[in-house]
Amino acid sequence: MKICIFCSANSDIDPDFFTATEELGRRAAERGHTIVFGGCDLGLMECVGRTARENGGRTIGVVPSKVEERGRTSRHIDVHIPCDNLSDRKELMFAQSDMFVALPGGIGTLDEIFTIAASATIGYHSKPVILYNIKGFWDKLIEMLDDLQRRGFIRGNWRDVIKVANSVEEVLF
Repeated sequence: MKICIFCSANSDIDPDFFTATEELGRRAAERGHTIVFGGCDLGLMECVGRTARENGGRTIGVVPSKVEERGRTSRHIDVHIPCDNLSDRKELMFAQSDMFVALPGGIGTLDEIFTIAASATIGYHSKPVILYNIKGFWDKLIEMLDDLQRRGFIRGNWRDVIKVANSVEEVLF
């Protein structure tokens, strides 16, 4: 299976997020999964790519030209797919992946996971979309999604489209 990881490219974050990301990268590699990621050499992005490869896994890095221009491309990429911008990156990552996992991240991670989730809600795909809720990172977002649903802004149950995982076992089901 090809698992797309959306996550932070920041390095100055809670070290526990790195520990959990390493566990995910290692366990995915041990199970023979390929990691699809943004190909940057910073933060959780670098962590998941490096750990997967160190444990015998394969990686696909979808790298925007701005990342390459800044010399921030990860050295832990087996298949390098260059792209022009973040819209291209999302489309290419979608095409390469069987499932999507959001680790802790910021605006880019939110953009990526909601683009994938929105496309699932209108029937473009039925691939799993997972919020990996490390240390309750996504709790406030989960509260917001529950509130949006209560207020009628989400048709159906958002949890039918986006699953919440609290452990690596739940992510890799």
